[in-house]
Amino acid sequence: MRYCFVFVFTFFGLIAKAQENYSTLTREALETMWKSKDETGYKIALDMYEEVFKIYPDSIDGTGLYKASVLASELKDYDKAFKYLTPLAAMKTDEDGYPGWSYIVGNSSESEYKNLLSDPRWSLLKQKAIKDKSIFYSELQEKENEFFSTNQIDLKRIENSRILYKEIKNFNPYKTKKERDYSIAFKVNDSTKTSFFIHLPKNYNPVKKYSLLFFLHGAVKNNALVDYQLADWNLGGWNRYYTKYAELNDVILVFPRGSEKYNWLTPDDGFFMVPEMLKLIKKAINIDDNRVFVSGHSNGATGSFSYLMKQPEQFAGFYGFNTYPKVFTGGTFVENIKNCSFINFSTDEDYYYPPNANDDFTKLMNGMNADYKEYRYYGFPHWFPEFDESEPAYKILFQDLMSRKRNPFPKEISWEFDDEKYSTINWLSNIKLDTLSPNANWHKESNFKIIKWLEFKNKESDDLIEVDVNKNAFDFPRKSGKIKAQYSNNIFRIETSKIGTFSINISPEMINPKKKVKVYINGKLYVNKKVKYNREFMFQSFENSRDREQVWINEIELKI
Repeated sequence: MRYCFVFVFTFFGLIAKAQENYSTLTREALETMWKSKDETGYKIALDMYEEVFKIYPDSIDGTGLYKASVLASELKDYDKAFKYLTPLAAMKTDEDGYPGWSYIVGNSSESEYKNLLSDPRWSLLKQKAIKDKSIFYSELQEKENEFFSTNQIDLKRIENSRILYKEIKNFNPYKTKKERDYSIAFKVNDSTKTSFFIHLPKNYNPVKKYSLLFFLHGAVKNNALVDYQLADWNLGGWNRYYTKYAELNDVILVFPRGSEKYNWLTPDDGFFMVPEMLKLIKKAINIDDNRVFVSGHSNGATGSFSYLMKQPEQFAGFYGFNTYPKVFTGGTFVENIKNCSFINFSTDEDYYYPPNANDDFTKLMNGMNADYKEYRYYGFPHWFPEFDESEPAYKILFQDLMSRKRNPFPKEISWEFDDEKYSTINWLSNIKLDTLSPNANWHKESNFKIIKWLEFKNKESDDLIEVDVNKNAFDFPRKSGKIKAQYSNNIFRIETSKIGTFSINISPEMINPKKKVKVYINGKLYVNKKVKYNREFMFQSFENSRDREQVWINEIELKI
């Protein structure tokens, strides 16, 4: 038996070594292809691929077949091109999760294989690819339909407002799911679609409420919207530790796909996507409304920070790896962090945001007693999540996530904004600006100077040098309004600056409905009355948010 184990270990060791050697050699072939300036270089690169295929025939992968077929097409060696292209097109998915048909009918297929288009073999491949694509999308749609399948519960039939309130609190139309992984198409506008990928815990139970974590990818300028996503794109590689610790803690993972135009950074066109995706998800599976979180890397980390600054009310906490803590679509109103929390995992060799600026930002956060923490990792570049040494950061993230819970009815709120799209925070809603009025004396700007930045020494080097800069940490392109509010014992006390109107959303968990509610604005009594249950308002609020923890029975509209 001992010899059997020796054989098994040796066998798998040889396989691993072969795959490692195959990967190294195909990488060299690819680099040769990139450096090639003429057919001579392409011929050398193709010869390198073919030699690797002969040495390691059991390791040949989709990427190798793809590159070899493109090189053969460029060289007009049609037989070789189809020799590699035919098995590639027949793959259900390659090692990176791309369907075989996508190489034949993808956006760049006809330009990459332009020399093959008149060959009858291309027409046959294309006909087969079109069929495979149709089957692929039919299966996706079938899975999406199953994901959104729920039991029908008609809340509109409930006439009694108090009963409706209880039914919303206990609302559970959810079913078990056949899969753990779903790609869900998402409508951006009438002509544009993207998608999000959702990964469920093992043995998902629709009776149980689950924590949920959004991961926002970086490099938004280099990404394109796609109307489907696959597991291999999201659950491994840089995201492997999200997958590992979500698995250990029964956390649902969601991966939205953004682009240069529609994202969570700038412009503002795509900022609505994550909250809207959350609402869709809540229609399909049992989410704990008080345990929804956002994380990201690079541009995604800045996106996470931006949701904290602009639209945090649906979330319990925010995280970022290599964050640039700034809102790029308007003012960065850092006191808004008091409504939630942020943990930043930074590195000392980061060109995206320098260590000295992180130090000053942390001082600013500490000065206002914000729920903010920064963990610095030394000797690592901007792409920190690529390294195995990043795993302790994920342990910290998930320890925080599992211990943190949103307070849906905070006793105190402070909110500043310069765009009325982001005029709701917890129980304050529909806040309208009055920028012609003067600032209150407590309404002041927070900022600091950044005087050092890290830049690459040159285009060919990963070495960083420190350069002198003179820039503000934040920009304030528009006038902003600010509101501070608190409640206790049926009394609301509000202070405003540059605010014209707003509403107070009411929950029976905030007040005693049997007693009058008093509202003081800037020291003046505006309201002194009982608040009744409003069935239509209650129902519509739930439809808008799908939040079963933060349920409003009515609102008080106020004009200053």
